[in-house]
Amino acid sequence: MAQKKLAPGAPAVVVPSDRRDGSRATPGDVPAPAAQAAAFPALRLAVSREEREALGRAIYRKVPHQELARWKADRHRRSPLEILRKSDPERLPDLVPIRYGRMLQSPFAFYRGSAAVMAADLATTRTTDLRVQACGDCHLMNFGGFATPERNVVFDINDFDETLPAPWDWDVRRLVASIVLAARSIGLSDKRGRDCATACARSYREHLHEFSTMDPLELWYARISGEDVVAIAPRRAQKHIRKRVEKALSRGGSDVVFPELADAVGGQIRIRDQPPLIFHPAVAQTSEFEQVLEAVMRGYRESLTEERRMLLDRYRVLDAAIKVVGIGSVGRRCWITLLISEDNTPLFLQFKEAVESVLEPFAGASAYAHHGQRVVMGQGLMQPASDIFLGWVTAPNGKHFYVRQLRDAKIKPLVETFDLEVLDAYARACGWVLARAHAKVSEISATIGGYLGSSEDFDEAMGRFAVAYADQAERDHAALKHAVRLGKIDVYAETT
Repeated sequence: MAQKKLAPGAPAVVVPSDRRDGSRATPGDVPAPAAQAAAFPALRLAVSREEREALGRAIYRKVPHQELARWKADRHRRSPLEILRKSDPERLPDLVPIRYGRMLQSPFAFYRGSAAVMAADLATTRTTDLRVQACGDCHLMNFGGFATPERNVVFDINDFDETLPAPWDWDVRRLVASIVLAARSIGLSDKRGRDCATACARSYREHLHEFSTMDPLELWYARISGEDVVAIAPRRAQKHIRKRVEKALSRGGSDVVFPELADAVGGQIRIRDQPPLIFHPAVAQTSEFEQVLEAVMRGYRESLTEERRMLLDRYRVLDAAIKVVGIGSVGRRCWITLLISEDNTPLFLQFKEAVESVLEPFAGASAYAHHGQRVVMGQGLMQPASDIFLGWVTAPNGKHFYVRQLRDAKIKPLVETFDLEVLDAYARACGWVLARAHAKVSEISATIGGYLGSSEDFDEAMGRFAVAYADQAERDHAALKHAVRLGKIDVYAETT
């Protein structure tokens, strides 16, 4: 049966996904987008904020917070390695061992690359089914600082490969579990890790209440600045964070990476091969490649607004190569393209392959047939400001891509340098950001706020879930290690 398209990012209120007989829900029980689309518009037009909050309290009576805290794998759980390997044939085969090599490094690294595993797990748990535009891969390494078009640094979510309308609590639960795994990776106890996860959930709850009362325009313009992050950081870390913000703004992204990535070859500037992580594939050596690249750039240009097309036109393309990025994305086609202006100023654009979100088998198909457009639209709905070159394109081989600058004053979290105080502050900042992203375009935030309530019951429930699911991630990581030892999975160990 064909599904009716949702309005972009439109969430909905539906009956919580438990069965009438009281048994646990399965992925097939998640309501289809068509049912949500039918439910939400009437609610939006007819219900006040107070009534929405009351609805949230009513949902709490049906799905108490402790229901969201529960995690225990049952005998029907799919093998995590089976889920991970399902996508291997779609990836560049020579890069797949790099993906598993990176995931093998630690349970935290495994978790970062296994969004599909957790999506399948979350779909079997109880949920309120209050839907927002979800990040879909909401772990703490997918947050960070970046420059807005006005050249101010904000702190926000910066990865949207899996974005889709989905239950709000899926993002929260993925985030808090990542905090416990990060705590373990830097030698903190589970009590400390759980406390940081609880602080993240508390920050989400308290800020969501605040955002749910804002005027829509006030909320649209709301953002968490670099100074906001400095203010909540421990005093001894504030100077260091402020210096990183200032340094990021003083140096353009492409200017910084140009010496790292490019060389003069035969009198022409080209991207430097650094195999196996940066390389020109065979197709880039053919005589037709220049025409293919021009066609891709034309298609991408059409996704931009007119003024940004004119900006792009001031650059000409010099070269393109594959660059391995991240963990979960390794093996997907990710090109970097070098452009240059008439005064020889470089610009690197990243063309990243976009495929079906890991949430779609459980939350319903995207409203967008083009997965690059899905990513771009979701990013626009969740972020306070986005890259001016953000766009999408279909390559001649039919693959979908979204496009952004390779780097633009980005500030990545250095989790390995964190201590307890810094992790706690960072966790609270992530909860704050996620609350703003979920509330930005959705009146449903008042209903979620009513569900969350004013006590710390929800915060503590998320702390318990975080530890339980971190344990699961460690077991799944051990299963990967065992498969590697048996020779069932090939890995490539990178040298540092």
